[in-house]
Amino acid sequence: MEELSLHILDIGMNSIRAGATEVAVEVTEDRGQNLLAFAVRDNGCGMTEEQLAQIHDPFFTTRDTRRVGLGIPLLKQTAEQAGGGLTVHSSTGQGTTVEARFELDHVDRPPVGDMAGTVWTLVVTNRDVEFDYRHTIDGACFEVNTTKLKETLTTNSLTKPRVAGALLKYLREHERRLEEGRDAS
Repeated sequence: MEELSLHILDIGMNSIRAGATEVAVEVTEDRGQNLLAFAVRDNGCGMTEEQLAQIHDPFFTTRDTRRVGLGIPLLKQTAEQAGGGLTVHSSTGQGTTVEARFELDHVDRPPVGDMAGTVWTLVVTNRDVEFDYRHTIDGACFEVNTTKLKETLTTNSLTKPRVAGALLKYLREHERRLEEGRDAS
């Protein structure tokens, strides 16, 4: 995958397939520490110790529709090539956390990519899942929580076309402002 946002989308979709009703995505960029990191946490069914031990094997998957699971092995390889690493924590019935770290200025680090589009896709295609998204760049933070959004809006559905369109615009605008803040410093 050419952008980290696509890895995050893949992990988020895996969380939903695992029965998660809550998914948190956190992206951190810190020039002072030369770090780009992201974490995806869910309250899905989690994995057994046996499944967790096989997570880095590209020929292991829990899905019935295919015989390979390339997402985590590719992410691990990408992180390691960019001076970082990958950790996965999971407990049956408790959920899973996937954390990836990269050297921010490493020549092999892929771009973060379209986080606004990724978050929007996860939200509007999974109306029964609550999402918490936080993106921090050098201490400046943008955060959106679907539970709070629904409380603020007159509708409980973020999937209605007008609401979904406004949500995408909101996400793109705040991501743009966050990026501009980094570029200005």
